[in-house]
Amino acid sequence: MPFIHTKVNRPIPQETEKKLSRQLGQAISLLPGKNENWLMLQFEENCRLYFKGSDENPLAFVNVKLFGASSEAAYQKLTAEITRILKTELHIAPENIYVQYDEIDHWGWNGANF
Repeated sequence: MPFIHTKVNRPIPQETEKKLSRQLGQAISLLPGKNENWLMLQFEENCRLYFKGSDENPLAFVNVKLFGASSEAAYQKLTAEITRILKTELHIAPENIYVQYDEIDHWGWNGANF
């Protein structure tokens, strides 16, 4: 039940969004027990993001929510992959990307909770 919400302060062309979707779909499997079949994605472009008092550089804030928890090692691998993807597809420098993880105890789907 992972959800990845990506906010960037630049436009995301439709074709690039499709590439991001495919690549993040593959990347989520770096977390044991997680896969693209349960992944939901949200992209927000042209967000008003500032880092170090400036909005001049391309910036990204990525929030990864998942039902349950994972290991530090798995989170490290996913952070590295998310950063690589955003650098490749959106030309955002790794030092301008934040990745946040939220471990959720209660998650609803299809009219019921897990």
